[in-house]
Amino acid sequence: MTSRSPRKSLACMKYGFLVILFCAMLLPSYQRLESTGDNTYDISLNGTYVGSLDDPATADECLREARRRVNADSGELVLVSTELTYEGREEICGTVSDEKDVIDAMCAVLKRDARETMERAYTVKIGQYSINLASTDEVTELLQAALDKYQDDEGYTPVLGFDNNRELAVLTPTVYVEETGEEDDSLRGILNTNAQAGIASFLEEVFAAVEPAVEKDFDDYEQGITSMDFKDYIEVVECYLPASDITTLDAAIDEVTRDKATPTIYEVASGDTLSEISEKVNIPMDDIIAMNDSLQNEFSVLQIGQELTITIPKPKLAVSRIEQVYYEEDYEADIIYVDNDEWYTTDMKTLQEPSAGHHNVMAQITYVNDDQAGVEYLKEEVTYEAVAKIVERGTKIPPTYIKPISGGRLTSGFGRRRAPKAGASTYHKGVDWATATGTPVYASSGGVVAKAGWGRGYGYVVYINHPDGRQTRYGHLSRVLVSAGQSVSQGQRIALSGNTGVSTGPHLHFEILIGGSQVNPLNYLN
Repeated sequence: MTSRSPRKSLACMKYGFLVILFCAMLLPSYQRLESTGDNTYDISLNGTYVGSLDDPATADECLREARRRVNADSGELVLVSTELTYEGREEICGTVSDEKDVIDAMCAVLKRDARETMERAYTVKIGQYSINLASTDEVTELLQAALDKYQDDEGYTPVLGFDNNRELAVLTPTVYVEETGEEDDSLRGILNTNAQAGIASFLEEVFAAVEPAVEKDFDDYEQGITSMDFKDYIEVVECYLPASDITTLDAAIDEVTRDKATPTIYEVASGDTLSEISEKVNIPMDDIIAMNDSLQNEFSVLQIGQELTITIPKPKLAVSRIEQVYYEEDYEADIIYVDNDEWYTTDMKTLQEPSAGHHNVMAQITYVNDDQAGVEYLKEEVTYEAVAKIVERGTKIPPTYIKPISGGRLTSGFGRRRAPKAGASTYHKGVDWATATGTPVYASSGGVVAKAGWGRGYGYVVYINHPDGRQTRYGHLSRVLVSAGQSVSQGQRIALSGNTGVSTGPHLHFEILIGGSQVNPLNYLN
């Protein structure tokens, strides 16, 4: 049995204490944990273990730092879902992870689970339309392409600047024309576009006040484009978007500048006819009729203020410009209308035939896209005067015509046909509706009864003269309820249908006559 001296035992205890102290210095993550319930937490991010910490709040701070690093590394905004979970336990002595190691592990998980990167982009809003581009340079190129569609080498250029009237950071374009010369270039480096425009306007006012007014000659005017601008209000806003939502520059230029069919409204003005409207909007008359249910044919009556749907090709972004142009041409004087309150609007009479004049003109023409929006004569020399056309026209709204029976089946239309029976005409001068005998027959329009009684092949018949000079006829009746000379109103019951005269069965025969000749009634019924 070996005995140990008290001095050796004390030395061993000293060496043991030093070893423990040295280990504690080498292992800083080793902590003495108090027994107060859960004091160590295993941290998982999106189901992956990333380390152990003594406080869940520290894990939240580590996640925020990991997010910051991932976004900083990519240079863009990274979109990723995160689910941070904690599993607590109580330990008397244990180790926790270094925060740096936890952050590194979280970064690895975030990069692994990133759905897509949100890239810096710029949304261009043109009215209700919007498109996304990758940079302000591309926005400027898009706007330049819209201007270049209507200019050759005039040098009008868009510049983006902040809209001072908006609280948020919104860019809007201003269009200016490039100037030549060193002096102008140095000024542009100092002054913004608005300031230059203000100075130019001020100088023009000063010179106008001191210079005497002298009539310009044609050679004194500058020809070509004198100003350009965007007709639509444009907003450019910085944002972050997935790469899939950003349009390439070429596709954006095609989408914004290409002409596309766009429905618009044309309001009928005094004196308008379908042929004139067709010429104004450069659309065939048949196409205008097809676009509007209110138009039956080229003879349809137009009302002042009536709205017609007109489909016109135009781009998403409208560009306005002003051009000064010199030309020599024959011209027509404006038509002079003389209103006659006793005539219908369908009645017109030429009182004086026109004669063209000739003039030399320096004109200022305003365009929206390729459509002429206005003309102002800056200088005009008339070689010889035009003689105006003078037209007398009616102001009264003409009567309308309705179907003279309710229901019925159309059995014979207007025009050539095979004779239904011996003695019947092979050219049908009206339309037939098959209907039971005794069906009420109504006046298609108001007027005065010209004939009521027997009419040979018509059987019992009623003729009505109308204020617009037209006449309607109702044949093969079983009973007449009006008499000649009687005034009737539209929709008033005038007879009962039947099968009298040259007829193959119970029906109503209906005609409309204009100038004494039958026309197709179906073209005039409302």
